[in-house]
Amino acid sequence: MGFILKLLLTAVLTFVLAKFLPGAHLGGFSDAILLVIVLAVLNAVLKPILKILGFPITVLTLGLFLLVINAVIVLLADYFLAGFKVDGFFAALLFSVVLSVVTSVVDMVVD
Repeated sequence: MGFILKLLLTAVLTFVLAKFLPGAHLGGFSDAILLVIVLAVLNAVLKPILKILGFPITVLTLGLFLLVINAVIVLLADYFLAGFKVDGFFAALLFSVVLSVVTSVVDMVVD
């Protein structure tokens, strides 16, 4: 039950973020639910691979390269979903940072 609650809360907050943040566009709430699911799958499958491949750059940049990896994940979600559009890399970076902060707050509240 907690998983579904987190999914729905994250989808609602993602929908709200897309309305307020510049450069991020969502078609509707169903697109927000799909976006959350696609981001979860990409984070589970692709993000560990990108972290391993980017480890030397991450060390050199003192961890800031992880923000780039998060932005790339958002850009991939933009590529896979027709109802979600991001205007560019910096919009994806802003969206990923704010979504990470909001998701961590949701995790603290629900758990």
